[in-house]
Amino acid sequence: MSDAIDCDVVVVGLGPGGEHVAGSLAKAGLQVVGVDQRLVGGECPYYGCIPTKMMVTAAEKLREGRLVGRYAGKSVVTPDWKPVADRIRNEATDDWNDQVAVDRLVDAGAIFARGRGRITAPSTVTVTGLDGSITSYVARRGIVLNTGTSPAAPPVPGLAETPYSTNRDMVQLTELPASLAILGGGAIGCELAQVFATFGVEVTVIEASPRILAMEEPEASEAVQIAFNAAGITVLAGARAQQVEHGPNGFRVVLADGTVTAEQLLVAAGRRNNLQDLGLEHLGLDPETRVLDPDERMRVAEDVWAIGDITGKGAFTHMSMYQADVVIRDLTGVDGPWADYRAVGRVTFTAPEVGSVGLSEAAARQRGVNVRTATGDLGSRGWIAEEPGPIKLVADADKAVLIGGTVVGSMGGEVLSAIVTAIHAEVPISTLANMHFAYPTFHRALQPVLRELVQS
Repeated sequence: MSDAIDCDVVVVGLGPGGEHVAGSLAKAGLQVVGVDQRLVGGECPYYGCIPTKMMVTAAEKLREGRLVGRYAGKSVVTPDWKPVADRIRNEATDDWNDQVAVDRLVDAGAIFARGRGRITAPSTVTVTGLDGSITSYVARRGIVLNTGTSPAAPPVPGLAETPYSTNRDMVQLTELPASLAILGGGAIGCELAQVFATFGVEVTVIEASPRILAMEEPEASEAVQIAFNAAGITVLAGARAQQVEHGPNGFRVVLADGTVTAEQLLVAAGRRNNLQDLGLEHLGLDPETRVLDPDERMRVAEDVWAIGDITGKGAFTHMSMYQADVVIRDLTGVDGPWADYRAVGRVTFTAPEVGSVGLSEAAARQRGVNVRTATGDLGSRGWIAEEPGPIKLVADADKAVLIGGTVVGSMGGEVLSAIVTAIHAEVPISTLANMHFAYPTFHRALQPVLRELVQS
């Protein structure tokens, strides 16, 4: 073990937010050490947002091609996974090599330490390198934690003994299975289910909750369910796996009232925060905690900040980057703005797309808000494009402002931006209802829903 090395800041975990903090603080003149044992850049560029959205885009092109005969002539569409796999490997991930990201970090002036970082004393992070070497770094200014998440597997008997797949495996596929069972009907499970079904895979989704996309409004779940039915995707909602087996013919998932067989099994049943054996006890924090709940400056202990999935504020790249900016301001002496989570947007990239922000109707009622809601469809543009919607807005009736909203459609995530702005700025609903909305657009469909809120 070498002598401890002094620096200003140690960033443990270099996902999107951690990389942003490390690079930005280094450019600002601080001595920064960035630590990660995995790929610099985190889940998003290698296994999450970017490769999966390449898959989603490819599936979208297939669906569009199949509609030509209905709208504009004739077409023959033949799915081919090879261009998708090649693009992911060559364009998105550099064959799962992070050298470009490492170089970017070092060029910004930071020191990169490849290995597992563990807090061994206040202000001290000890890194065990991939070669077994041990180096300690003492941070004069503080430590930033961005350790992210890993795919979680439910405690189903037999599952751990099988070669099941996670999202990390699915984005690396070069050949598709004939059939796929998916444990989990959340955002990841639903996005991948539709992608693979579009490419001809027989897909079955097994979801323990009464509906898929259980975190979204029921109206959104229903719209996606209808699309899944049309695509031939089998959804078994309210079904819990009792046993998982694997043999020469693939997987067998035993349910309470039947079985599902498939060549491949994807487990998309949530993720767990990487906080185990991190040395949190040396900071006065519970080493068994599942979430680090930060204050408005992202501080979780004296001279310790946390960002990203481990804060429980939303497992999104944009959340990690948002929180990273807060930390950068705090560490460079800029007086805010500080963290505000009233208008956190998210998008599930199914077809139709589900864009959501703020509180759902159920969540708002649980908080005791005097709730008013209104729903609608995508209006004229929806009729032209043959997309039904829906749109749902949630308002605080006492304050007459929006506190939540959901838009379902091919542009759901884009239309969402108007609702995000309205919630964040607390724009009066009466003002929103009487703005100009270009015709014919998807976002124009917001107006009648807003007017219903005003009149109700």
